[in-house]
Amino acid sequence: MKKKLNLLFAVSLLFFGTNTFAQNPKFHIYLCLGQSNMEGSAKIEPQDTVVNKRFQVLEAVDCDNLNRKKGQWYTAVPPLSRCNTGLTPADYFGREMIANLPQDVKVGVINVAVGGCKIELFDKDNYEAYVSTAPQWLKSTVSQYDGNPYSRLVEMAKIAQKDGVIKGILLHQGESNTNDTLWTKKVKVVYDNLLKDLNLKAESTPLLAGEVVHADQNGVCASMNKIIATLPQTIKNSYVISSSGCPDAADNLHFTAEGYRMLGRRYASKMLEVLKK
Repeated sequence: MKKKLNLLFAVSLLFFGTNTFAQNPKFHIYLCLGQSNMEGSAKIEPQDTVVNKRFQVLEAVDCDNLNRKKGQWYTAVPPLSRCNTGLTPADYFGREMIANLPQDVKVGVINVAVGGCKIELFDKDNYEAYVSTAPQWLKSTVSQYDGNPYSRLVEMAKIAQKDGVIKGILLHQGESNTNDTLWTKKVKVVYDNLLKDLNLKAESTPLLAGEVVHADQNGVCASMNKIIATLPQTIKNSYVISSSGCPDAADNLHFTAEGYRMLGRRYASKMLEVLKK
């Protein structure tokens, strides 16, 4: 009788139990955060609108213009950040990933990014002080995440964990922290909080951080890349994605659509390399 009860319990767990059993290990999920270059500023072109349904986005805000609801999965047709943003590195990260993973593997992204923000915006214990002194245009964007982008990212990530497995974190931020020598430590605070709040392990959750517009494109914040390069010294399981040769816009601050495509594929190339390890 005891053996039958144990068997019934095991079967119940399998079908009705914890999120661990509910997760599809072949649905790989990536958290994307940062400022305007992760938010996406380049115009979406026709070639960018054809997307394989194996690449999904979990909408982080309600978008009536896209017929999308917060907390639901959709084929990852851009925009991926909010309702009226542009092309991002996440777009071609996802495309490159599914092109190089088995056909039965899906990739999903959650993109919470705020143009012009410092990394302090994602510090869950100190973001309020930062927002209180921020300009109104930044507050307006932050309000779309109910005033707390970090909390929204975690909220969406927990929904995603019911469907798949978080495999990594993509960061593109730094322009607003240019020459901030404490940036790597501030990023670690955000990273450590995400690990704790989502019950993730550092050894299986790599952080990929992209360089800002490179000096070879006359990037106005290119000096920040020297600081970004040191991130692996602070976060062991982190990798820096080069922006060298990625075309930029006239402002020398944002990438062109082709620049985003190149950078996104580089994120993917590194992530595929890490997965093989």
